[in-house]
Amino acid sequence: MRPANDGEGMEDNELHQWLIESFGPIQGELAWKQFSSLPDSIRDQIMSQGVEGLPKPSEVRSLAEALTAGGLNSMGDVHRTMEEGPINVKLAQSIALNKTRDAGSQTMVSAEDGAAARRALSEANLWLDSVIEFDPVKGQPDVLTRSEWVEKTLPSWASFAAPVAESMNDALASVISERLGGALGGEISGMFAGPVPIPIPDDLKDPSTLMKLLGNTSFAMQLGGAAGNLSTEVHGSFDQGIALLKNPAGALIPENITAYAKELEIDRGEVMSFLALHEVAHARLFAAVQWLMPRFEALIGKYARGISIDLDAMEEQLREAEMMNPESIAGAVNLAKVGLSDTPEQQEALAGLERLLALVDGWVDCVVWRAGMAHIPHIEQLREMMRRERAVGGPAELTFESLLGLKLRPKRLREAADVWESITFTEGSEGRDGKWGHPDLLPSLGDKPAAGTTDDGSDATVSPAGAADTKIDWDAELSKLLDEDGSDGDGSDAGDSTPSDGEDK
Repeated sequence: MRPANDGEGMEDNELHQWLIESFGPIQGELAWKQFSSLPDSIRDQIMSQGVEGLPKPSEVRSLAEALTAGGLNSMGDVHRTMEEGPINVKLAQSIALNKTRDAGSQTMVSAEDGAAARRALSEANLWLDSVIEFDPVKGQPDVLTRSEWVEKTLPSWASFAAPVAESMNDALASVISERLGGALGGEISGMFAGPVPIPIPDDLKDPSTLMKLLGNTSFAMQLGGAAGNLSTEVHGSFDQGIALLKNPAGALIPENITAYAKELEIDRGEVMSFLALHEVAHARLFAAVQWLMPRFEALIGKYARGISIDLDAMEEQLREAEMMNPESIAGAVNLAKVGLSDTPEQQEALAGLERLLALVDGWVDCVVWRAGMAHIPHIEQLREMMRRERAVGGPAELTFESLLGLKLRPKRLREAADVWESITFTEGSEGRDGKWGHPDLLPSLGDKPAAGTTDDGSDATVSPAGAADTKIDWDAELSKLLDEDGSDGDGSDAGDSTPSDGEDK
């Protein structure tokens, strides 16, 4: 917060300089001329506030830039944005796209990359035909740049996050009106209602309304930043385990796959084929199982709507914030800092989400190994690397946590894959895939995975004899290390001696 008025007033040149720094040379001079034409009594009243009574020029510029980037150039734009939902999607998209440009991302997919991706996707469909019962998805998968991934998936992220943002905006308005009271209200109202022409629409001079707009903007900045960061990491449209694209056939992002192959020091063609199998397997599953995505949406919505806000923590964040700066206010709308998520309803939704995500991931892991083992020489290394990355938690998990408060346990994929392998062994692919016919048919997973145990998966519904019951639970060990040390480095070391799954088969 800005310090209190020191009572000493300010000189003409101080206000003149403040206007120039806040609004630029042209608009600042116009504002100064307008101020100079005011009656002496009003001018004296404004000058008596002192320069400390004004927000920092950087705060004013930040607000103006955020409102402009979010398409809020008129009163109609403001009302339309507030009516469209609690998140300014246009602003979020603009921020995310700026991040992709800052990262030097490709502006279009090269002909060579496009051909390689489409060939890998086509081959993946052929390989899957022999190991799963679900038909190929109609239509062609997309081959996207990072920017295209942002544009096509960000509306889905905004939809998932909307209930949380709604709660955040209401809490912001409540804290402003009920807790911070007249002092803050006077600061904001006085600043915007006075004759100095700060470009805020008249009906946003009310502190609670203005804070809702700033909350809307701040949450959009978080969403845009998260999507922008994710765009450099994702390989396809199902990396988060859910369907984010309108195209049910899925997509690949060749630029990121090339970088991933280079990092792993594995031939790009192999990596492309492996990730294409993952994408196409997800696409077939979600297209064939019509209840799956609605189930995810219902669980995410249930969890998000149950979030309560710690008003004391939010008040503290607001008191520390520069009130005119949406970036500064971001702390007050960050669930990691102000969210409470301990209701029974939320825990039930979280458990359901973890289980469903694990079953999807495990099924995909199972069928990808079976479809690709004869075609991808380094499939064991690629499979293990993906499992470790999911266990440690990457951008996808962090996005769920910061936007939705979902702290998904990392220890699930390997357990679920073992269950699906067991079902395949005893019932074949038809019996395995038939379990997706209804939610009640899905196999169970351990309710409380215990780190370091050797029989963690033994309470699964299907666990026939010889199903690798004595195998060390490396995901649980890795999760334990992360909990103790908070270090990703420990996580990567923990699995150095991990036996490949092929050795267990």
